[in-house]
Amino acid sequence: MQSNDILINIVRFIALVFIQVLLLNNINLGGYINPFLYIYFILLFPLDGNKSLLIFLSFLLGLSIDIFEDSGGVHAAASAFIAYIRPIVLKYSFGVSYEYKSVKIKKADTTEKITYITSLVLMHHFVMFSLEIFSFKHIPLLLKSTLFSGIFTIVLTMCTMILFNRKSK
Repeated sequence: MQSNDILINIVRFIALVFIQVLLLNNINLGGYINPFLYIYFILLFPLDGNKSLLIFLSFLLGLSIDIFEDSGGVHAAASAFIAYIRPIVLKYSFGVSYEYKSVKIKKADTTEKITYITSLVLMHHFVMFSLEIFSFKHIPLLLKSTLFSGIFTIVLTMCTMILFNRKSK
């Protein structure tokens, strides 16, 4: 990773924590729809970056959200999980181009990008809400929260990606 990438990731990390804590945690539609844009950091972490560092930073990112939200570690666990599973999802979403390290997530084909983002967001939300609810009695609530918050997060993530991709051209 170059020093420019390190600076961009530091700024992205801090900005996403503040946006999530100060703005997005106050959005709660219907009692169970809440966007979690902070995982944008994990989605856009450089592919040539250290995978152990990504897992550690993802844990810190989730822990930061947990501290502000007083949620007992569910964000840290879910973030570390998707950071760990990310190489498998990248290989599934981008195929051979990921193996040859020729993938640029911001410039990838739309279907590949949507597959990648949707997979990681839904996995994150399922793990997070499973740990938060932690009951077999509330499986419909778990699935409803995962689906609707996931859709909201996916739309917000795609809009953010489009917004910042156009700005960088």
